[in-house]
This record gives sequence, C-alpha cells and structure tokens, in this order.
Amino acid sequence: MSAFQDMGSLLLVRGADELEHAGGSLYVHLHRVAKRLTTLGASDTLVLAGLAHAAYGTDGFPTHLFDWQTERPVLEAVIGPEAEQLVYRYGACDRETTWRDLAEHRTVTDRFTGTSEELSTADLRDFVDLTIVNELDVLDHAPDLAPKLHQFLQEQLPRWQSLASPAVLTEANRVVQV
Repeated sequence: MSAFQDMGSLLLVRGADELEHAGGSLYVHLHRVAKRLTTLGASDTLVLAGLAHAAYGTDGFPTHLFDWQTERPVLEAVIGPEAEQLVYRYGACDRETTWRDLAEHRTVTDRFTGTSEELSTADLRDFVDLTIVNELDVLDHAPDLAPKLHQFLQEQLPRWQSLASPAVLTEANRVVQV
C-alpha cells in the first residue's frame, strides 16, 4: 500500500470517520483537502500533510486523533518526516498570533509550546497553501460558517498573495472573488 492509503487506513482506525466536521465526517474533510491539493498540483508531501492535517487537532478544531507529545513518531512513520512536520506546524499554529501578519514576520507561533519558528520560503508556501485549501473546503461545506470564512479569506488572501502558490491563490480568488 502507498503512504496515502496507509494514512487513510490509520485515520479510520483512529475514528476520523466518526467525528463530525464540515460537510460530513473529519475523514471525508481530510480526503477532500488532499484531493483539492492534488488537483492544484501540490507535492506528494503536501498532499499527505493535507490528508493528515488535523491529526493533532487545530486551533479551530480541538479534537485530536494523535497525541502531539507522544505520537509524532507514529505519524512520521506513515507519511514521512517532512509531511509530519507540516501537520504538526499546522495543528500547533496559534492562528490569532500567526495568520494576520504572516507575510511580514514569516513566523508561526506554536500554541502547544509557546515558541515561534521562522519558516523558509518553501515551508511557508506549503503552510499557507494547506491553510487556504482547508479554509476553502470548510467554506464550501459549512454554510453556517460561510459568511465569517468568506470575510476572513477576502481580508487574508491579499496579505498572503506573495506566499501562496499561484494555483492555490488562483483557486482561492475564484472561490472568494477577491
């Protein structure tokens, strides 16, 4: 089996199909994010991270499938160290501190540890692409959150245009009509 299939199986074992999320279960949401990333030409690493992006919970979705303190090696063994690092960074991100001025400071604040990490250009692009694609999926499948998410993306996309990949930025602008 491939890493993608292995991760999908592990998500089922961990109960992702039983957790409610925008447009169905967390399992379905994770697959939609990975599929959209694939469609937009993302690397295999980013697609795997997209499939697992909520493994440690997120600032917006606190339920976790893996314990970030003890189970990072489990996830790393399945999806690889680069994808796991992105999943950790995404889940650990303190959104309030990080998102608004990310293009200026290029730093992600870790809500688990309180530390901050300045990202390389490539890591920043993957982080922003994953963030945007996740938010687009929630926008598409959670009508009750749509007004808030639409406004957030309209405000944030111009700030992140230098960070996102062209394909993700084009898709986001099409959906949000910035």
